[in-house]
Amino acid sequence: MKIATALALLLTVSFADVALAAENEKLSAHELVQRGAKEFFAGKINDAIKSFEQAVALEPKIKPQLWQLGIAYYYADRFADGRDLFELHQTVNAHDVENAVWHFLCIARIDGVEAARKKLIPISGDKRVPMKEVHALFAGTDSEEQVLKAASAVEGAANRRNALCYAHLYLGLYEEALKNSTKSFEHIRKAAQDFGQNHYMGEVARVHHKLRSAKK
Repeated sequence: MKIATALALLLTVSFADVALAAENEKLSAHELVQRGAKEFFAGKINDAIKSFEQAVALEPKIKPQLWQLGIAYYYADRFADGRDLFELHQTVNAHDVENAVWHFLCIARIDGVEAARKKLIPISGDKRVPMKEVHALFAGTDSEEQVLKAASAVEGAANRRNALCYAHLYLGLYEEALKNSTKSFEHIRKAAQDFGQNHYMGEVARVHHKLRSAKK
């Protein structure tokens, strides 16, 4: 997901600013989305969902764009709501492998991996490495090794680190769908720590690691 710019906008509003706005009951939909993201980053999943849903209630037209809500639904075990949100997001963002993957993850929790694979949204045009390999992995036509190989071949240390963050995040999520908790946890740890990134999906990795660590 194209999140670097979005994260920069999120960070322009401090918790104090959001609290003051809330007290004055003047939060806009945009501010509610910002608050929801901050709550999500803090691991307050239900609070984040409430803020995102309040934003949608204020400005319904933003719902198809609000993939952040779909991810929050996944971590709240609201998989049918997540599935529906990612299907809606597909109507406005048809070339994003990540949307197809999160849609898969929600269906896998409802109906199993094979059902999710049959319903995997076809994606073309996502040129980010290693997204092509990630999509193929979830489709069952590529391996985890190929995902890591593609990410490791990215030129430039910073770009390669970012690619490996994404690679390990989605490998961890894939292993979670397969119920391989030990392998999943190690991939997520690498995404959150070894190759951690200061963007939305980097924060997702950290939140995932925090939430699953609490259950160990």
